[in-house]
Amino acid sequence: MRRRHRVGPDPNFPYLDEDERFPFPPPSRWGESVVAVGGNLSPGMILSAYEQGIFPWYGPGDPLIWQSPDPRMAIFPRTLHESKSMRKILEKGVFEIDFDRDFPAVIRACAKAERPGQDGTWILPEIIRAYERMAKLGWAHCAEARVDGRLVGGCYGLLIGRAFCGESMFSLQPNASKAAFLSLARRLFDDGAAFIDCQAPTEHLRSLGGTEIDRAYFLKLLGKAVDRSCPAKK
Repeated sequence: MRRRHRVGPDPNFPYLDEDERFPFPPPSRWGESVVAVGGNLSPGMILSAYEQGIFPWYGPGDPLIWQSPDPRMAIFPRTLHESKSMRKILEKGVFEIDFDRDFPAVIRACAKAERPGQDGTWILPEIIRAYERMAKLGWAHCAEARVDGRLVGGCYGLLIGRAFCGESMFSLQPNASKAAFLSLARRLFDDGAAFIDCQAPTEHLRSLGGTEIDRAYFLKLLGKAVDRSCPAKK
């Protein structure tokens, strides 16, 4: 009989605080993108996953699925691409850029964003609650683009050691999400970040400097960047 998994996070799985860790299956056993199924979205579980190159990615009606794509996409200081038009937009201050001003507004806007080829969103209510909790703990961060005080674009992710794990972005006005992302990338790299993890490859991320690398190499880079003795909170 095929085993049936609980939909979403398992309420019976132990809650892990941010200083507790969970060992996922070793990379040598990862045959596909899906690494594990089950567990919850407590802080220690989320940090355990990202430190091991894994992140939660599932849809409504699915169990909690932990994934690690191969190939992976990352942006490095040397590969970050700013087009001439975007450089002018940033220099002219077309958008007011803020950091960590309103994380709940950003993640909720990302959840509502329509994406080509996607029916619905993976940023479910439990994902929103979990990452808002990570923001309060100092691990999750966002960049926001505003025009006349109105939020028109943004992005968010987790900063762990010297690795920023990007999660999602949204735009209600042309170039707003790019302005927010590039501003955040500049700040991260100026502060010593080794790379931005873009997770799965897309043409949009490639236009911003995303580079495809195989998962094994990504995990080696991640191991060097994610030093738990390094301050992760800003």
